Amino acid sequence: MSLRKKLFITPTLATVIGSFVLVTAAVILIIQAVTSETVIRQLGGTLVDMGMESSEIAFTEQLHAVTETGQYTQASWARNELSFDDPDLLVTYLYGALAPMDRVSFLVLVDETGAGVDVDRGEADGQLLGGDVTLASDIPSLMPLAEEAAKRTDPFWSDALYMPSREHTYFVYTHPLYEGDDYRGSLLIGMSLERISDITWHISTDDIIVFLMKEGSHQVIAHPTLHDKFDDLSSETPLLHVNQIADAFLAEFADMPRLKSSTFDIADGLHLHAGHDQDGYKRFVIIEERNENLMGMPARIGVHFPAEYLDQPLHQLMSAIVVGTVLLFLSLIGAIYLARRIARPVQRASVAAQEVAKLNLDAVEPLPSSVIRELDDLSKGFNAMVGGLTAFNRYVPRTLVQKLLSEGRADAPPEEREVAVLFTDIAGYTAASEGMSASQTAAFVNHHLSLLGAEITKRDGTIDKYIGDSVMAFWGAPDHLDNPAEHAAQAALGMAAAIHADNQKRQANGDKPVRIRVGLHLGPLVVGDIGAPGRVNYTVIGDTVNAASRLESLGKEIDPDAEVVILASEDIARHLSNDIECRPIGPQKVKGRAEPLQVVRLLA
Repeated sequence: MSLRKKLFITPTLATVIGSFVLVTAAVILIIQAVTSETVIRQLGGTLVDMGMESSEIAFTEQLHAVTETGQYTQASWARNELSFDDPDLLVTYLYGALAPMDRVSFLVLVDETGAGVDVDRGEADGQLLGGDVTLASDIPSLMPLAEEAAKRTDPFWSDALYMPSREHTYFVYTHPLYEGDDYRGSLLIGMSLERISDITWHISTDDIIVFLMKEGSHQVIAHPTLHDKFDDLSSETPLLHVNQIADAFLAEFADMPRLKSSTFDIADGLHLHAGHDQDGYKRFVIIEERNENLMGMPARIGVHFPAEYLDQPLHQLMSAIVVGTVLLFLSLIGAIYLARRIARPVQRASVAAQEVAKLNLDAVEPLPSSVIRELDDLSKGFNAMVGGLTAFNRYVPRTLVQKLLSEGRADAPPEEREVAVLFTDIAGYTAASEGMSASQTAAFVNHHLSLLGAEITKRDGTIDKYIGDSVMAFWGAPDHLDNPAEHAAQAALGMAAAIHADNQKRQANGDKPVRIRVGLHLGPLVVGDIGAPGRVNYTVIGDTVNAASRLESLGKEIDPDAEVVILASEDIARHLSNDIECRPIGPQKVKGRAEPLQVVRLLA
């Protein structure tokens, strides 16, 4: 593409900015829509909370009358206004207490022996029935409650209690009566499921159904249609499971998914569920986790209603949002496209630059050309730089360059270090390469050196140079190592394993196996940049290098036919861990040294 057809970044960015103006307008619209949605959800949550509070008030009014009666009776007893010596007075008192509590089925007032009086609402014909009673013989179902009252001072509600004599289930509020610290008896106030369900019948509508469910279970205490199922109650089944009542929708409650209460800004203590009725219409169920205001009764209030009560305003709002989004969508496509075309080359260059900083040049892919002139120039310059670094990286130790880059230095002044040096050589290289062409010989040597170089790099070594088929490497520079001898020995053993595995492949292909010699020595060396100002090498110089080279050559005398022979000086051996097996060779005279070297062989 010619330069005249390249785009300049300034007009391109101007176009993008113009597009962002449009996006900003869209964001404002969205914020308004979200704000409206929040308001609608809050209103929905407020309506739900108000509905639940109204239902709660309907129940607490009745329960409050029950608890107030218990407190008033205790107060009258403490003032000696009531006495078991005057049963007629007690019956009259209970008549007066029961008359205004139209949701209470019976009142029983007994002494510590279980004897006393009771008043019953009878057949719901407006007449109250009362007289003497002995719990043990007349109402044995209530006897455990009276015995429990004798052990405590606080009033309490019973669990669901099926009374065979009445063939019905009741919740009984029991209030102990004391004169000072002396227990004198108890007042028992019973509310039947029928009368509790009457409350739900009065406050429910055709669409909104209110019910009571037992805490921690799916058993129903009250429901407008529960009257149809009273014959199914028994001592074994004092309460019916939700799937047993005459409410086809609520019967599936156990399988309804629970929704997040925050969806409609509903209070945390309310659980929101969703399902569909027999006609396929969606409905919501809201039920309390528990209710602290029901005067201790182990019940929780629930309600189910058409989902459209909450969903319809949201659906209308979502429709408006969709229409607005569609109108903005086409204008946004152009801005997004331009932004991506500009950002993508920059992102690629950023990622590639990070890999270049790590010298992971193999992971860097060439940057593509761009229609934007500045980005196209950047791609060409970057690709040329990576090409130069790739060529440079082939001739310079990578670990050295990484260290210099990390330290922000451009040179490595010579210094004295204790360094472990390794030399390798192919035994019988001339015979091994006999009959190979130049390209085959180069491929053979490169493959061999790649195997050995990988083990050196794996053990944190620095490859100093390749000399034909030989390798020289060292440990302890440029990075300090606690035990360079151990690293060098592990690299040598790794080479032995790599050569053995490679020889198995060569023999399978009908090629001759490769045999190598390895020499290791540890000692003080001068390490750093050595050479003329225009051409330096990072290398090591000193007698330790010569000793390692001589140990490698000594291998041909120690075991000329071995696949791998690794000879190390005693200076190396004394720093090795017990995991490395060594065999002493003894003192050996090596060329260039007046004194013999104590030599060991590392067993691969």
